[in-house]
Amino acid sequence: MTISAQEILETIRMIEVENFDIRTVTLGMNLLGCARPRANEAAALIRDRILDHAARLVKVVDDIQAEYGVPIINRRIAVTPIALLANALAPGEECAELGRALDESARAAGINFIGGYSALVEKGYTLGDQRLIASIPEVLAQTETVCSSVNVASSRVGINMDAIRVMGGIVKETAELTQDKNGAGCAKLVVFANVPEDNPFMAGAMHGVGQPELVINIGVSGPGVVLDTVRKQRSRDLGVLAEAIKRTAFKITRVGQLVGQEASQRLGVQFGVVDLSLAPTPAVGDSVADILEAMGLEKCGAPGTTAALAMLIDAVKKGGAMASSYVGGLSGAFIPVSEDAGMVRAVEQGALTLEKLEAMTAVCSVGLDMVVIPGDTSADTISGIIADEIAIGVINHKTTGVRIVPAPGRHVGDVVDFGDLLGSGPVMPVNRFQCSDFVNRGGRIPAPLHSLRN
Repeated sequence: MTISAQEILETIRMIEVENFDIRTVTLGMNLLGCARPRANEAAALIRDRILDHAARLVKVVDDIQAEYGVPIINRRIAVTPIALLANALAPGEECAELGRALDESARAAGINFIGGYSALVEKGYTLGDQRLIASIPEVLAQTETVCSSVNVASSRVGINMDAIRVMGGIVKETAELTQDKNGAGCAKLVVFANVPEDNPFMAGAMHGVGQPELVINIGVSGPGVVLDTVRKQRSRDLGVLAEAIKRTAFKITRVGQLVGQEASQRLGVQFGVVDLSLAPTPAVGDSVADILEAMGLEKCGAPGTTAALAMLIDAVKKGGAMASSYVGGLSGAFIPVSEDAGMVRAVEQGALTLEKLEAMTAVCSVGLDMVVIPGDTSADTISGIIADEIAIGVINHKTTGVRIVPAPGRHVGDVVDFGDLLGSGPVMPVNRFQCSDFVNRGGRIPAPLHSLRN
């Protein structure tokens, strides 16, 4: 891959002035060979396999960062959904021991997060799925690096309402077990529809069974770069603005492609995808909400917000597709509340509500992300919120997810601080009318008619 002198100069500016970084280099890893009837035996094999590869990952990424001068923020691992290994456990064996093994090996190797404490239950449960899901609150409360996800629906098979009903309770229990951290265990748990199995971003990263033994996926993020582009096009029409954003996304993706290919070559591991998602942080100038407001909205959440977000994401995807033949994962824009300073301001000023966020998720990369709600919200209401968001994904053939935090003891208007990358966010009001009778019907909502494509 040849990089021109002009591209190098532009990259230097993006790094120094516009907060550009490679958000994560994520090593996908197959753990199916670690399955054993005894949890302690499986855990030992998991530790050995992760440590064999993770130490090399950290060194290679550190070397690339030093040589190219491109900030690489996170070194992460995504593993085969652990529910598949849990199916092999003998009766009475503890699934949580596998989660603790993931955490111990990740921390020992200097890995920021490890994803894949996951289950795919869109059409129903196996025994391993049930055991893993039941252990999620315990594992997220006892570990630092482990992230968990559960896929409860797909456009192909429909929506597993039994799983959604269970996940409302799992979210609630996770929050209660981590109440000393304001329920932050829920920040490591996402409920999906149409989960992508090559996503390098947490908390939803996993290593799908159709992938190689090992693969490198890159997560690139550049809200500050896109914001600068939008501000420079202040007087231009939306068509011209879309072209400018597309060109910027092209430049960002080229850097991600370079880092991915270098890491792949040095590790002797297949290169997977570049996920070009505008992933904000609490840092000033690193906000998707700021981009939308720079387009001409008084506040994120004002009428026109969904249209502006749709245009932004389309331009980002088109630019990324031009820059790399291997764009994947989620690729678009995240709209987390607590992790985006502009979103927090919009909520505090009354411009952005939970209902408007839900409307925006019809076009965004994921869904309701890092939304803080009152701690006394019932498990059934949480399930109803999940169900609404999952339905958007199923009907629109897109990935949607819910990462929601019912903060114990907190009420509407309180500000909850999670620290570091997770930021802080205001507690948002939730519709208090009940949905229990609907949620507790259970069963499976059939797939939409347009799923019949064969």
